Amino acid sequence: MSTPPPSPWRRLLAALRPPRSLKVTRMGRTYLVVTLGVGLGALNTGNNLLYLVLGLLLSVIILSGVLSERCIRDLTVRRIGTDGAFAGEPFAFRWAVSRTKGHGFALTLSEVDSSLTGEGGVGYLPAGVEHVVRANLTAPKRGPVKLTGVRITTTWPLGLFAKTRVFQLEGTLLIYPRRGFACGDPGEAAVGHVGEANNPHRMDGTGDVAGLRELGENEDARRVHWLKSASVGKLLKVEREREERRTYILDVKSGLVGDALERRCEEVAVQAHRLLEAGHEVGLELPGQRLRPGAGSGQERGILRALAWLGFEEQREEAA
Repeated sequence: MSTPPPSPWRRLLAALRPPRSLKVTRMGRTYLVVTLGVGLGALNTGNNLLYLVLGLLLSVIILSGVLSERCIRDLTVRRIGTDGAFAGEPFAFRWAVSRTKGHGFALTLSEVDSSLTGEGGVGYLPAGVEHVVRANLTAPKRGPVKLTGVRITTTWPLGLFAKTRVFQLEGTLLIYPRRGFACGDPGEAAVGHVGEANNPHRMDGTGDVAGLRELGENEDARRVHWLKSASVGKLLKVEREREERRTYILDVKSGLVGDALERRCEEVAVQAHRLLEAGHEVGLELPGQRLRPGAGSGQERGILRALAWLGFEEQREEAA
């Protein structure tokens, strides 16, 4: 025997059931208070016009819930993430959201059940288009943050209620140490310049200006001093001394815990950034781990990742 189709009221109740939660906004509370006042007035006076207004107000409440439910249906979301997140300062975080049919309005996205604060939104989402939503999130401290899901909320169409849907998406976000000021000195360089490869008196470097000479054939014209060249009537090239390049080994001693460990990680991160920006090579020694010296932005990213995982080795093994 075939099952009869559900009635319109059953479909309406099914549309308002969890896992989508409903939250009354400030405007919604005001609206409900006004509706209650009109209802009390209609009962006390028996005025037919008040009954008509009360019915209209109640119909708007039902209509708002149905339209909000349709707005967060048929959604698909994926987490893009961020290029780099530092503790205590906003960083750009992205999600990609799309829908298979219909239209979405006034959607707000955020991470659920995590220490991250902040949210991003999209005003209009048509069907068949993937929209990248950007948000400025903030993490309170260094280390891995476990991500469990993405929350999508809408207050459309009238702002009476905020209806929410949670998408379960597992992931881990690594938070780098807070960027601040380094009070300590990085110490003596482990290795200085050797031979002529890093001789500070060689030219074509990025150091102080050593002089001017005529531009030779097939030489880079980006170093031409145009003002002097115009005054003498020939192309003059700026010569600069080559800066000295050294190798530094930064370390975090074993036994540090709590605030002492956080301050040392922040200090090492700032020192590494300054030394790498100056063109030096930087290595890192941690309890049970050593990062060989290197230069460039890739080396800085490796140092930041090692500092972020320090003290969270068990979680690192679980994530691996």
